[in-house]
Amino acid sequence: MLRLGRREFGPHEPVIMAIVNRTPDSFYDQGATFRDEPALARVEQAVAEGAAIIDIGGVKAGPGEEVTAEEEARRTVGFVAEVRRRHPDVVISVDTWRADVGEAVCEAGADVLNDAWGGVDPGLAEVAAKYGAGLVCTHAGGAEPRTRPHRVAYEDVMADILRVTVGLAERAASLGVRRDAIMIDPGHDFGKNTRHSLEATRRLGEMAETGWPVLVSLSNKDFVGETLDRPVKERVLGTLATTAVSAWLGARVYRVHEVAETRQVLDMVASIAGHRAPAVARRGLA
Repeated sequence: MLRLGRREFGPHEPVIMAIVNRTPDSFYDQGATFRDEPALARVEQAVAEGAAIIDIGGVKAGPGEEVTAEEEARRTVGFVAEVRRRHPDVVISVDTWRADVGEAVCEAGADVLNDAWGGVDPGLAEVAAKYGAGLVCTHAGGAEPRTRPHRVAYEDVMADILRVTVGLAERAASLGVRRDAIMIDPGHDFGKNTRHSLEATRRLGEMAETGWPVLVSLSNKDFVGETLDRPVKERVLGTLATTAVSAWLGARVYRVHEVAETRQVLDMVASIAGHRAPAVARRGLA
């Protein structure tokens, strides 16, 4: 069972986490949801299309202009409060590595802290415990926030992913974060080259076997672009193919830009696996 905010998700229920960037320089949309109204419209659309979680980020992952903790909070805290007011039952996640920002957004109503940089601020897990929030424990290969990998190497990338993410998850549980609110994330692209991210996908079943719910953040990432030699806006098919493989191997939560398309992929995989009945059944019955 996975329990986040007011929601409970069954063991075979795929969960979509929709990305809402409160940044002027996102790699994907170049600031399309930086202003409040477009961002709120994005939330409405994502919820209507089947997203159970809204993941709000105030700092883009890649290099760029410095964003202070104060500016990150300015971009996210009030927005979290407004989303909570409009959508009492939606699960609100905030993508941050900073404990002080985590505290501010939890005060505003956030249910999950998405720590994409692998526990670089150990206080973030303490904040999650204090507020009863969920926590995403990610493998970032020891990279500093907002840096790109350079000649990174692993003897066994999945062994390192398991060591780091399970260690972070167990530490969070020891601090008081509910075990059914902790997720582990292999961290595609974070501290990894394309071959590492492909291997992490291929061996995702090893993460699922740990018993911790696995979150994957695949959407339009560089490893998809390099694998297919496609620019950002032409990576949807590669992302959806990777999503289908990840679902078959046991991922539970999917952080995405394209909600409706992801919903169809996950429903199809669930039906093939026998966890979901077809939406209609007419063929051969007339």
